[in-house]
Amino acid sequence: MQLHTETVLEAQAVMTILSRCQSEAWKLINSSALIAELNQTPDLERLENVKKLLSVAKIKVISSTFIENRAAQLQKLGFSSYDATHIASAERSHADVFLTTDDRLFKKAQTNSQLINVKINNPVQWLTEVIQAEESNDENSK
Repeated sequence: MQLHTETVLEAQAVMTILSRCQSEAWKLINSSALIAELNQTPDLERLENVKKLLSVAKIKVISSTFIENRAAQLQKLGFSSYDATHIASAERSHADVFLTTDDRLFKKAQTNSQLINVKINNPVQWLTEVIQAEESNDENSK
């Protein structure tokens, strides 16, 4: 039951985040690495749905020598090729945060946080922090 609850919360958080990106309050960043990974998805309906969601992205990070070299460094820390490339792309774009529902990636990122140049968080935790900060700012402005 806990796994189901966690999945539902993550889905709700992701939809809230995408909604804020759609309203242009926040910017969603896409990457050629993400598109390459998505194209491995055998479920074509799911693939099309995800690509529709990603159409909200206003910024796309294109693969480069910098990203390839940085991904190689991150792989030495134990990240998979795809995860390392996603993190390198987020670093290159100067993203404020890289959000993931992959617990394994998140834990590895926490362990190596001093060596990663982008904040990595879970969508539920990050959204909770952002909402609390917004509410705190609202209280302070009264």
